[in-house]
Amino acid sequence: MKKLLSILTIATLIASCGGDKNAPSVESIIEKGNLEELKTKKDELKNEITTLNAQITEINTFLKKNDTLNKGTLVTALTIKDTLFNHFIEVQGNIETKQNLVIYPEFQGTLSKVFVKEGQRVTKGQTLARIDDGGLSSQLSQLESQAALSKTTYERQKRLWDQKIGSEIQYLQAKTQFESSENMVAQMKSQLAKTAVRAPFSGIIDEVITDQGSVVAPGQPIFRIVNLSDMFVTSEIPESYLTSVVPGKKVLVTLPVIGKTITSQIRQTGNYINPSNRSFTVEVDVPNKDGLVKPNLTARLSINDYTAENAILIPLSVINENSDGDQYVYIAFAKADSAREKIVAKRQIIKTGKTQGDFIEVIEGLKNGDQVIVEGARSVKNDQEIKIKTY
Repeated sequence: MKKLLSILTIATLIASCGGDKNAPSVESIIEKGNLEELKTKKDELKNEITTLNAQITEINTFLKKNDTLNKGTLVTALTIKDTLFNHFIEVQGNIETKQNLVIYPEFQGTLSKVFVKEGQRVTKGQTLARIDDGGLSSQLSQLESQAALSKTTYERQKRLWDQKIGSEIQYLQAKTQFESSENMVAQMKSQLAKTAVRAPFSGIIDEVITDQGSVVAPGQPIFRIVNLSDMFVTSEIPESYLTSVVPGKKVLVTLPVIGKTITSQIRQTGNYINPSNRSFTVEVDVPNKDGLVKPNLTARLSINDYTAENAILIPLSVINENSDGDQYVYIAFAKADSAREKIVAKRQIIKTGKTQGDFIEVIEGLKNGDQVIVEGARSVKNDQEIKIKTY
């Protein structure tokens, strides 16, 4: 049944295009049920289809040769314009601060008083805790009394010596005793000052490690103090970028955890190449006005290592490579022949530079105004006629 319907459809099409109007219709033959006549009609229709196909082919050949409006493979082209090109390298880094410190006591004894608590903001030199001095205050008072007596004795002996009264040895002994007493007082004050634990810089008490009443000694941690105002990122850069990654270079600092991107610059580069991974370190300032940036936070750095004022950029996808390893692209080229001017694809050898995303810099081979074939770049051939859809 399906075959009969197909034959009916074809017959209708042929009838609409012309044919013997007096010939019996397919419907009438089918109604008669004469199989021989039906087969004969089928063969006639097939011959007509073959004839029509041959005619269509002949028409297409003629149009391809003579219709100038439809000649050439359709492609799209990108008109080259020079532009500012900033190349960035991507590296990982960690947030750090030089003011993240564990405070240790300088004196051994009982932690008699803790004056601060966790999260408290303190200033440089503020007393955080005090250690029992073990009687040093009393000893200091005695030494100060002895020093006062030594001073009086020395001053009197000096007046007598100035009047040429008494011996020189008495004067020198009094002077030595006075100076020795002053030194002993100064040493005792220095020891006594170590019983007070003070903040080395302004910041926040992040942790109280040792509780009040505990016995402490040098080397035993008491507090952790952190200052989040001077934050920076440290990262390791391959040695190949030693001459291009220098202090002052622009850097985009991305902090994925807090969803923040900061524009900064390199403040310092290392002077030592790590032999294990052939890299050097860089430090990048990170402003922290809102206090969200914390030590050891992961950061991603985009460092501007190369800038070209008038760079030519093309998509990576349009570049091909020949058997000699040369890179080339196809450009649209106006070519005149005896009959007319036509546009053809011309193979152009190029030299490329740095890549950024989906684009690459062309150092040699292209100039402003060139039209680089984009869509169709993989299918056209050298000197093939094309039609351009420019964008």
